[in-house]
Amino acid sequence: MKESRIEEAQLFEAIKMVAPGTHLREGLENVLKAKTGALIVVGDSEDVRSMIDGGFAINVDFSPAYLYELCKMDGAIVLSSDSKKILYANTQIMTDPSIFSAETGTRHRTAERVAKATGQVVISISQRRHIITLYRGYSKYIVQDTNKILTKANQAIQTLEKYKSVLDQAMINLSALEFEDLVTVYDVTTVIQRTEMVIKIVHEIEKYIYELGNEGRLVNMQMEELVANVVEDGKHVIKDYNLNLEVEESNIHKMIHGLSSEELLDLSSIAKILGYGSNVNALDIAVSPRGYRILNKIPRLPLAVIDNLLKQFASFQKILKASTDQLDDVEGIGEVRARAIKEGLRRLQEQVLLDRHI
Repeated sequence: MKESRIEEAQLFEAIKMVAPGTHLREGLENVLKAKTGALIVVGDSEDVRSMIDGGFAINVDFSPAYLYELCKMDGAIVLSSDSKKILYANTQIMTDPSIFSAETGTRHRTAERVAKATGQVVISISQRRHIITLYRGYSKYIVQDTNKILTKANQAIQTLEKYKSVLDQAMINLSALEFEDLVTVYDVTTVIQRTEMVIKIVHEIEKYIYELGNEGRLVNMQMEELVANVVEDGKHVIKDYNLNLEVEESNIHKMIHGLSSEELLDLSSIAKILGYGSNVNALDIAVSPRGYRILNKIPRLPLAVIDNLLKQFASFQKILKASTDQLDDVEGIGEVRARAIKEGLRRLQEQVLLDRHI
């Protein structure tokens, strides 16, 4: 799982390198429009240099026009790792034929083998099929038309809006139940499940944003506005209800993030990670929050003060029932802040009850 995430992150970096608005993408588009094929290696590691045969070393600053002109020759082009220099042109890349490749075209087969052997970014432009293919390590990505990606991104944003609306309702319901002290494991796991679903959609949209480059700014703004505080609230819910205290909190998050889409649909999978067991009745267990999530919504209340509150009272219900004088006794809380906490909790409760009935 860890290796696949590293490979995915590396592929994202390669996609960003050829995103719209970059000089490299402009050069690739020029080659594509001219219906000329190309094989471009981005990286001048020792492994790459050992494969170079013939051609000529030029070592000039990269420009889209230079790339277009040099691609008129049949040989491969080698760029520096940051793609700011054209190092070699019209060269042959001698690959190990024992490296498996499912590609049929000569350029694509060579590109795939170079990427697998060196881990570098290799770009192949098909003269016949009129497509740009990106390879890095064992990953492959076909560069798509910007308008198609933008359409998919907008559809994903609409899906995100629907899932976020469902999450908001679940979160409002959980808040109301917390004030009433009627929470069950089912309510908690439902919120965590829907938070993870939103995060998974965000992850998909981020891929589109990488692909869109400069064209993805508006999509990114829409996404950020929709998911503001989602991750933070999700972490606070886990902190409020996690019983699996022998496991580090960061590992609890990783275990939940690592659930497949099918496992995520089974709320008992989440309940088990949180330490409530995996039997059928686990979801019906009554639970009470520690209070991190609600207390973090009170303006100008430092985390250190929240920690002191929870050390003193141990649960949200005890904080809710505490008098101003009892709150005042907690380290870091004076009379003014004690009144602000009582007022803040009252306003939050009123807002939650109002939102619940809208």
